[in-house]
Amino acid sequence: MFCDYELSPYRGDISAETDDHDKWSINSARTTPEDISLEEEIHMLRRKMEQIFLQEQSFTSEIVIEISSLLDLKINEYMKAHPKKKL
Repeated sequence: MFCDYELSPYRGDISAETDDHDKWSINSARTTPEDISLEEEIHMLRRKMEQIFLQEQSFTSEIVIEISSLLDLKINEYMKAHPKKKL
C-alpha cells in the first residue's frame, strides 16, 4: 500500500553533499540549516538521488540506496507531521 503525500513546488536553492567522513550535509543560500524546511530537504534529496542514479545507472548503487533510505526517513517524518484527515 502506498501513501500519498503532497509537497509544495520546490523553489529553493539547496544541495546535499558528503563531507570527509561520509556524513550528509545540506548547503543552502540561507544562513543556517534550521532555515531549511522538511519539504525542501525532501525535494533536494530526491533531486540528488535522481542525479546520482543517472550517473551510476543503477538502483542498487550504494550511494543511491543511502540517499533513498534517507529520503524515506524524511518522507515518513513529513507524513507524521502532516497526517491526512480521514473523512
